[in-house]
Amino acid sequence: MTSNASRLSRRTLLLSASAAGIITAVSACAPKSPGSDGSTPAPSGDAKKDGTITAAISYELGTNGYDPMTTSAALTVAANWHTMEGLTEIDPATRQVYAALAKELPTGDSTSVDVALRDGAVFHDGSPVTADDVVFSFQRVMDPANASLYASFIPFISEVAKKDDTTVTLTLSTPTGVLAERLATVKIVPKAAVEKDAKAFDAAPIGSGPWRMTDSGAASKQIVFERFDDYTGPIPAKAKTMTWQIIPDASTRTNALQSKTVQAIDSVPYLSIDQLKSGGTVESVQGFGLLFSMFNCADGNPFSDVRNRQAFLYAIDMDKVIETGMLGQAEAATSFVQKDHPDYQKASTVYAHDVEKATSLFGETGLTSFRLLCTDHDWVQKVTPVIQESLQAAGIEVAFEQKKSADVYNTIDGKPEAFDVVIAPGDPSVFGNDPDLLLRWWYATDTWTDKRMHWKGQDSYDQMQELLATSQSAVEEADQKAAWKKLFDLASETVPLYPLFHRKSPTAFDSTSLVDFKPISVTGLSFLNVGTTK
Repeated sequence: MTSNASRLSRRTLLLSASAAGIITAVSACAPKSPGSDGSTPAPSGDAKKDGTITAAISYELGTNGYDPMTTSAALTVAANWHTMEGLTEIDPATRQVYAALAKELPTGDSTSVDVALRDGAVFHDGSPVTADDVVFSFQRVMDPANASLYASFIPFISEVAKKDDTTVTLTLSTPTGVLAERLATVKIVPKAAVEKDAKAFDAAPIGSGPWRMTDSGAASKQIVFERFDDYTGPIPAKAKTMTWQIIPDASTRTNALQSKTVQAIDSVPYLSIDQLKSGGTVESVQGFGLLFSMFNCADGNPFSDVRNRQAFLYAIDMDKVIETGMLGQAEAATSFVQKDHPDYQKASTVYAHDVEKATSLFGETGLTSFRLLCTDHDWVQKVTPVIQESLQAAGIEVAFEQKKSADVYNTIDGKPEAFDVVIAPGDPSVFGNDPDLLLRWWYATDTWTDKRMHWKGQDSYDQMQELLATSQSAVEEADQKAAWKKLFDLASETVPLYPLFHRKSPTAFDSTSLVDFKPISVTGLSFLNVGTTK
């Protein structure tokens, strides 16, 4: 039999007490490949210990702060990768899970799991990381009164208790094969500082990570970090300081890279890729991030009939959507997860363009028109005209409406009369990459299944919940894969919400000055284990 711990060890280079040595060795031995523009990446030996990393990030701070119990904003989550730690962490670039504040990776093959903290871990204010801080951090996330979305990622944890000053005991409702991955969703915070002034902590967080934040960007429009010299974990900062300019405007952001004001930018506009390749390196990384179609499954709506949902998907000329609207920067969905996902399995139903099948199914139900509501993200606006053309070619009249993302959900939440089909982007893989988490994001929470899809309570919904329970309690790799395949198949056949495509994330950077930088497939930038020659 193959234990989940053995599986993780093979697939993710799990880090134990020798984690720092493993990561250093891997980085040092990794071959250097030319950049997309033919430039040669800076060698590791040229990195300056007292260097400064500069970047421009595309997302605004928004109204919420940095508290890892509550924040889900792209910018603050990315910042917290550098300043905060969970018992485990998932590398944003490699998606490998490793021991962070935990001394070694825990396994979930029993219902009682002891986790020891790594030696010498301290917070940025100099206080030691203790078992009391770990218990406090989990309790605040798990407390329903705090309404933390992260609680939904660890439903199998019943209790976290102090065993001694440097060890906690996790009590699980059932053994699970995803324990190591999910512990990364709860960041450990200093109990004393949060209890003293939670608002101050939210504005200027105190973590135990390799970087310490010195300017949160609220007034300056830039986030500034400095190396935390007392960090004792496996990925120490490789530069002295780091500055992220907050530049939502795409043209201003690309100009900042071209003028070498910054060394990296995220969210490169697809139309700017060739332009930026002339003076830098641009890499598009395939990820889970998707454009989905969500159907109103409420009684009385035409899309309560699965034939209409399937017809919609068969009608779309996805090759044309991707080539025309996305300039090739996406991959048509052949399963709930993308093809390069480590747990990919082709779904039982794949919606290749088939106008004849679409018109036949629409003909069976008698559907000739419906309302299509879409978000106004710039890249979404490029694909929706092609989707409308495909539907019209299948004999459907489309009443099209476009709104800001927040307005889309304000329009439809709890209002089954308000829409027929929604097209919008999403990417919960920023929180974790295992299929169970990705599936649960849309198919298990009332926000999506009840308030939006109006799917909760139907037979296919009940089947989905049973399979999700099976997948979460599976410890053996074979059992996990079998459960995930059934989930992928069920999602592809019933499609209350389903991917149209998984898109690539283009990042542009100066490969001659950044050392060991890796673009990521999720929103944001990661400078973990990255150095600079500047």
